[in-house]
Amino acid sequence: MEYLDFEKPIQEIQDQYVNCVLIEKKSGINMKEICNQLQLKLEKTIKKLHSNLTPWQRVQLSRHPNRPYTLDYIHSITKEDSFIELHGDRHFGDDKAIVGGFGKIEDHTFMLIGTQKGKNTKDRQYRRFGMPNPEGYRKALRLMKLAEKFEKPVITFIDTPGAFPGIEAEERGQGEAIGKNIYEMMCLKVPIIVLIIGEGASGGALGIGIGDKVSMMENSWFSVISPESCSTILWGSRDHKEKSAESLKLTAENMHKLNLIDDVIKEPLGGAHFCPKKAYKLVKKQIIKHYKQLFEINIEFLIKKRKNKYISIGFFDE
Repeated sequence: MEYLDFEKPIQEIQDQYVNCVLIEKKSGINMKEICNQLQLKLEKTIKKLHSNLTPWQRVQLSRHPNRPYTLDYIHSITKEDSFIELHGDRHFGDDKAIVGGFGKIEDHTFMLIGTQKGKNTKDRQYRRFGMPNPEGYRKALRLMKLAEKFEKPVITFIDTPGAFPGIEAEERGQGEAIGKNIYEMMCLKVPIIVLIIGEGASGGALGIGIGDKVSMMENSWFSVISPESCSTILWGSRDHKEKSAESLKLTAENMHKLNLIDDVIKEPLGGAHFCPKKAYKLVKKQIIKHYKQLFEINIEFLIKKRKNKYISIGFFDE
């Protein structure tokens, strides 16, 4: 387990607990009472630290190297061997930064699509750190249209630092691909459930982020720009990233207060990386809950409701 700077008090107690267990195993001395005390101390420390997290600390948690990614959620919440990954945009190639395919959750078939970062250096390079090229968004749209054809709901998982900023991406129409996805998702004739499980940055997130129900994990963020980039633009360096994170109102709590998302998914104590299995269960529960709500709504009315939802965001002051 890797620890962030502000998680050091947790690491110290966790190490003490592990040593306590090892001593008991090696020596045969009964250390249960001490281990239990350390466990209680660990829980109290985690609660104390996580009860007053700053927006920047939540951004750090959203990027935690042990945090579950899209494929972790997909493989954990779908029935065994039911997820079939589909590839390619039928125009240029197969973007590894976006994954998608049909899968079964309980007895319902869904089209599951999401950005995938990668678990190690080699995998992150292969996935381009979860930053899609235009063909990634075109693949996502192709899969959404396939879901529409077979009348299957769409679930998208968002965890991206943004769309890939390379020249080749612009040459192949990055802005057009994202814009077309937003346009098409507004009118897609199936329910859409969006889950922001980590980073939700800029158009990279919006390219698969239009939904009838949008939920955010407690330690995720959603914004037009990252705190570091905002700090660089405003102050010429990344040194003011904490202040930027505060000003951008990018946390799940703020997004909910501003009516930009529908609800917040509470994470296990310490964050999703502390207990991934519990995080999977919470996400699955949320998906089923939203699916049951949306399934009852006439599709034409649902599309109208979806459009009105986004049209009503924000206000104009002349």
